[in-house]
Amino acid sequence: MRPRSSLRPAVRALTLLAMAAAPSAASELRAAVASVAGIVVHDAAETLRDYCRGEDGRLFLVLPGGSRWELVTSTSDPAIANPGDGAFHAFEGAEVAAAVEQVRFPLGRVSAEVFILPYPRRLSPGSAAGQGLILLSPGVLPLSREHQHAELVHELGHVVQYALLPDADRAGWDRYGRLRGLDTARNTAAAPHADRPHEIWAEDFRALFGGSSANSTGTIENAALAYPTQVPGLGAFMESLAGAASVPAGGRLTASAVSRGTTSFSRRGGVVSVLDVYDAAGRRVASLEPRLGGAGVWWSWDGADRTGRRLRSAVVFARARDGVGGTVRVAVF
Repeated sequence: MRPRSSLRPAVRALTLLAMAAAPSAASELRAAVASVAGIVVHDAAETLRDYCRGEDGRLFLVLPGGSRWELVTSTSDPAIANPGDGAFHAFEGAEVAAAVEQVRFPLGRVSAEVFILPYPRRLSPGSAAGQGLILLSPGVLPLSREHQHAELVHELGHVVQYALLPDADRAGWDRYGRLRGLDTARNTAAAPHADRPHEIWAEDFRALFGGSSANSTGTIENAALAYPTQVPGLGAFMESLAGAASVPAGGRLTASAVSRGTTSFSRRGGVVSVLDVYDAAGRRVASLEPRLGGAGVWWSWDGADRTGRRLRSAVVFARARDGVGGTVRVAVF
């Protein structure tokens, strides 16, 4: 079986956003949109089509902002220690969506783009996460539902940590370390993987807030530590970080037709944030840069999707990435 056979082109790009829209809008998006704000998922087919570039016989993942990695496209490449069944098996968009939807942590102040990779990165073949970013690497054997959920929620834990407990927050890390019984001499960023504070946090997040599939083993990576549910106050401390800073105030998001095919979106107050536009299947068709004017923020959309094709006779939904203002439904003619 060729490596690309596992890309599942029929799996649509799933977009996860909070449904603060009217009930009719929610029903139209029910199949493809989960009730989690700020998490955008790009499936393997979309990642390959829109974010991969071939150069001199090699394939590169190139993300907005300039991040760039070479991808390994064959399991027979020396970079792949175990060729498995001879194919790369990508995460499934539907399972990633289900894993995020089952997370019980308040994610209102967290946003991230999740890229399901069709092939692993050459120098860092495993899944990884950074500030506002998750890269899910394929396996060389089919991935179980439990594996996909556990890995996604672990990486989401990293995103939450970067957003709510940055390394500069020494007081917060000191409190976390005391709750967890960490040793400042042994538990460092240079320690073995299971002993690193960031990895312990991500496993705590998975165990405390992930769904049943994400926690099917009932264990965490560092078996020397107490299981997170047995640590008094740990879950409450982590949840408290989600409300440590106030969510920016803002009015409801509204839309108005400027001219045929052009729509203006606006919101009083709130922060400057990108506005995403989705079709009725939950696919992100456009991302609009914000502008300041009057008493708030506004965005202008010419009715075109990301390829430049204009939508006609369609219903779309728009939502700011900061989650403020809800979701607005617009008919495009």
